[in-house]
This record gives sequence, structure tokens and C-alpha cells, in this order.
Amino acid sequence: MRPSAVFARGAIIVALAVLADQLIKAAIVATIPLGDGVPVLPFLALYHTRNEGISFSLFSGMSVFGLSAVALLVLVFVFWLWRKTPPTRWVSHFAFAIIVGGAVGNLIDRLRLGYVVDYILFHTPVWSFAIFNLADTFITVGAGLVILDEFILDHDRRTGAKEGPSS
Repeated sequence: MRPSAVFARGAIIVALAVLADQLIKAAIVATIPLGDGVPVLPFLALYHTRNEGISFSLFSGMSVFGLSAVALLVLVFVFWLWRKTPPTRWVSHFAFAIIVGGAVGNLIDRLRLGYVVDYILFHTPVWSFAIFNLADTFITVGAGLVILDEFILDHDRRTGAKEGPSS
């Protein structure tokens, strides 16, 4: 596949990721008051909160401009990695697209609102995980896919290992 076609598909994935992220955040803001939650499963709730930092509220004392600048630098680095990735590495291309979509979705919040809307809460009666959003999920899953492609799938390609059962 030509590099331009790979990036065109990637741009569509980025746009869909940003759209999904922003639509869900808008629905959360419109339907769940800040600080309230809605149980979904015994271990999962939608809980409307604001993250004024980055992952796990790190750097929450940093200015919106500073956090946005950091996010833009990371985006530039991810774009550079994406451009360097051979067109045949479709898993990495998909992964970079969802990473960029997630990062752009959170950056839109930060620039428009001054914080990021978070709403996914995994919990038990004695423990709860950090509250996050779909954009964070895209970034995390994308990073995992890049690692998978780099260390397992590409290793298999380089060593000639078969990717599926033989016919």
C-alpha cells in the first residue's frame, strides 16, 4: 500500500477517535453532574470529574499552556515515529492513529475548557483505579499495540516466523 493511502486511512481513524471521544464527553457533561456517578456494573461506573493535570492528575499545578505545550511536543514525536514506520506495519499505523486521536481529543478539552473531562471509574468496595476517559484508552491501547508490533510481530517478520497456522 502506498504511504499516502496509509496516512489517509490513518487520518480517518484519527478523526473517528476524536469524534467518539468528544461526543461521549459531551454526553457525560450534559447528563451527569460534576462529581456524580452512575453505576454500570458492580465494578464500573461513569463518574464525571475534571483532570487538570495529565495521566493520574500528574502536573495538575502546571498551567494550561504548559500542559498543552507538552502535549503538542508528544504529538510531534508520535507523528515523527508514525512517518518513519514502514507502510507494511499496519498494526503500528493503526496504533499511532488512535494515539493521535486520543491525544487530540484530550488537547481539545484542555484548550477549550482548561481541563480534561474524565468519566470511567473501575472500582471494588476497597479499591478504585484512576478515573480516565476514552481518549486515555486510545493512547494506552495504541502504545500497547506499538510495543506488540515492534517486539513480537516485527520480530516474527524479521526471523521469518509464521504469523498463522500453515495451510
